[in-house]
Amino acid sequence: MAFWFLMAAAILSLAGMVFHGFIGARIYMGNVNDSNLPVLTKSLSLVSWHVFTVFLLVSGLALAVIAVNPQYAIAAYPVIGVNILGAGLFIMFGLGGHGHLLRLPGAYLMGGTALLALAGIL
Repeated sequence: MAFWFLMAAAILSLAGMVFHGFIGARIYMGNVNDSNLPVLTKSLSLVSWHVFTVFLLVSGLALAVIAVNPQYAIAAYPVIGVNILGAGLFIMFGLGGHGHLLRLPGAYLMGGTALLALAGIL
């Protein structure tokens, strides 16, 4: 197991969490709040946005714990899997008519986290 690959994955996920939770949320919610969407939709959008922020936090913390405690390496597989699936969603929807998704960092953040974590446990 490679400590530094796991730590790099953790740092990438945690840096993504900070950017997503603070800078990205301000930009995103500014656009949502300026729209004509119903109030409930705006509120649900805010929750959905921050569910991903929480996901990035939990992924980063889990990978950091695994890096320091190699006996928990098996716990990296769900983190890797969900990051691969999330990156796949960005790519699939991006290629399927929502091309703007490919210009966002989501696929690259999740794909990079998954690849670094996988390199760290193999």
